[in-house]
Amino acid sequence: MDGIASLSTAMAQAKVAQSVQIFALKRASEVAAQGTLALIQGIAAPEARNNPAHLGQNIDITA
Repeated sequence: MDGIASLSTAMAQAKVAQSVQIFALKRASEVAAQGTLALIQGIAAPEARNNPAHLGQNIDITA
């Protein structure tokens, strides 16, 4: 009987641990998404920059 009780307890603990890990993974994903969104929103649109119109139109490919 002792084996069944300890097995049941171990399975319950494993289920709780798995639930905690899933919660932590979801929370980390949400934090990463918020950080990514903040970075994207922080990028200024090209027309919003104060550069002259001729800048950023050509790429020098000679090395």
